[in-house]
Amino acid sequence: MTVDKELEKLSRLTPPAPDPEARARALAAAMQAFDTAENNAQAPQGNAKGWRQSSIINWIWSPAMNKKFLAGSALATLLVIPAAGYLTIELTRNGSPIVDQTEIAGNLSRGEASKQPVATAGQPVTVTPEIPPQAPAENGPLTEQSVADAQGPQDKESQILAKPDAGRTSEFDADDIAALTNKSESSAAALGAAKRSAPAAPGIAPQQQLAEPMAVAPSPAPPADGPIQIQRDPGPERFANAAANPIKSVATDPVSTFSADVDSASYSFVRRSLTGGAMPDPQSVRVEEMINYFPYDWPGPDNADQPFKATVTVMPTPWNHDTELMHVAIKGYDIAPATKPHANLVFLIDVSGSMDEPDKLPLLKSAFRLLVNRLKADDTVSIVTYAGNAGTVLAPTRVAEKSKILSAIDGLEPGGSTGGAEGIEAAYDLAKRAFVKDGVNRVMLATDGDFNVGPSSDEDLKRIIQEKRKDGIFLTVLGFGRGNLNDSLMQTLAQNGNGSAAYIDTLAEAQKALVEEAGSTLFPIASDVKFQVEFNPERIAEYRLIGYETRALNREDFNNDRVDAGDIGSGHSVTAIYEITPKGSPAVMNDDLRYGDKAPAETADAARQDELAFVKMRYKRPGEDKSALITTPVNDSNAVAAVDAAPQDVRFSVAVAAFGQKLSRIAALDSYSYQAIADLAAASRGTDSFGYRSDFLGLVRLADGLSQR
Repeated sequence: MTVDKELEKLSRLTPPAPDPEARARALAAAMQAFDTAENNAQAPQGNAKGWRQSSIINWIWSPAMNKKFLAGSALATLLVIPAAGYLTIELTRNGSPIVDQTEIAGNLSRGEASKQPVATAGQPVTVTPEIPPQAPAENGPLTEQSVADAQGPQDKESQILAKPDAGRTSEFDADDIAALTNKSESSAAALGAAKRSAPAAPGIAPQQQLAEPMAVAPSPAPPADGPIQIQRDPGPERFANAAANPIKSVATDPVSTFSADVDSASYSFVRRSLTGGAMPDPQSVRVEEMINYFPYDWPGPDNADQPFKATVTVMPTPWNHDTELMHVAIKGYDIAPATKPHANLVFLIDVSGSMDEPDKLPLLKSAFRLLVNRLKADDTVSIVTYAGNAGTVLAPTRVAEKSKILSAIDGLEPGGSTGGAEGIEAAYDLAKRAFVKDGVNRVMLATDGDFNVGPSSDEDLKRIIQEKRKDGIFLTVLGFGRGNLNDSLMQTLAQNGNGSAAYIDTLAEAQKALVEEAGSTLFPIASDVKFQVEFNPERIAEYRLIGYETRALNREDFNNDRVDAGDIGSGHSVTAIYEITPKGSPAVMNDDLRYGDKAPAETADAARQDELAFVKMRYKRPGEDKSALITTPVNDSNAVAAVDAAPQDVRFSVAVAAFGQKLSRIAALDSYSYQAIADLAAASRGTDSFGYRSDFLGLVRLADGLSQR
């Protein structure tokens, strides 16, 4: 009886339907054959036991089995087969090494050509494990390795067979972050929780099911001490490709026009990337959303007759001594809770198969439970799901029947493809059916990415949303998870649906967006809010608007009430910052026009000579078609001589603006360090009731460390 014959018999008993008893008998016979071979000196002298173990490993990593071991789930399968338990004990007995890594790498590269692509030099090979969609619970999620970890020395045996650590998705743990931010243990734990829900690199979901593709990239013949690197293919996140605003000459372009933006999705996405151990995609950074993520104590209007108040501060630029910043802070009127109108909300929820991850549908369900608990008894909730076909899970139901609503949320299960267009139609129909006059009527779309069934182009969905908004129904878009996120589409839908967009990466973020800021999230005070700033060419030579690249409007759009713009909710803060270059500054980039018209200073209005700029805002009250105008002149009385003399909230928002620009790789910030940003933010942190500003400091320090790799 030879070893080869026994292994041949054993291979015939491989899954999908082995007979455990027959398999055990065959395995015992194989082991006996190995012992016989050892006694007959078939194994190399002095290494018979190691030869026997490596031979068994070669069988395990045969083409019929290697796909399952690569995914990590075959180990759990072997543990429930009696023969496999015996094999595990045999392999690990006395702590002897299992096999030389070069031998394993060779077996990995000998996959069946008909089923697995074979790696070539310098090219990774994608391997799709053939396993059930849901791995056994004891396996835990597949954990990513950072590039730095993959390059360091590691134990060969544990790299192949060790159980993944479900609680670690990046090289940073709660203690690391606590040390960076000097926060309390509870805050560090919160940051650690946010980290654990974050992926190890952009475009990689942190807790992917094992059935998803992996990329295996060993070289054909790695050195014996070289690691086998396993990494996931990057996810197809989509962001709007918008170039940074350029420096403009006041002589040729004295007017800047843009739409309001109160979204916060970009900040959450940046945070998730950094806490996951990777710098964010520059296209994912929208500086205005990072600035407007934070609550500020800007002075607000005294009553609802004028829904906004503007406060302007002119200060030296921290990153350029030859320019200044013109900081425009807008505060919306905050509706008292007792006077807030009734809400008619429709939850439009993506339950497609891709939502079956802990940071997607389970997090989504928890987030909506928080929101339902925040609503009043007379508010109305409906639920529509979509995954291939749309379905009404819950007809319009008063929040007084809260248990019915929560039960419907708890019963949501993932499955199917993503046909969002039909779901949008069904959700708006329900919202219209339960429409509340003089109330809040809103569809809340929660999804992880693309609509890949039905009308799925951004333009098709944009037209659907534009048509539906005519019924007076607003839209909120909530993004969840990584790997399939279509941020560009989220922005398109929110901007054209008279609504806003947020990215929910943790339950703490759901608490912020849907509970703490429920008033501004749900209750609009103005729609089609536009800003226009005209600079005085006698005082200002050049300007650059920081952020708002995707919200730019033509000059003539400002007075055109048919042009759609952003919407602002109760108590919302909106901040816009310009970097301006005074006349005569050495920082001026453009030459004077040879043939430009220059009005003599003595002929100009004396009152206007003192002005640096003139700020105008247009807005519509909910339900109205004609806009109203608010104006604010900016003059020397708005200026402060030093950065430290600016109000605390102004300085902190400028630090956030600097951070966003640096992440976006704006050249003007090249010589301004992350440490300088952290110092500016720390000195202006002020009251930080919810810890948002302390968390920001942690992100700045993480970016500093990651940028120096």
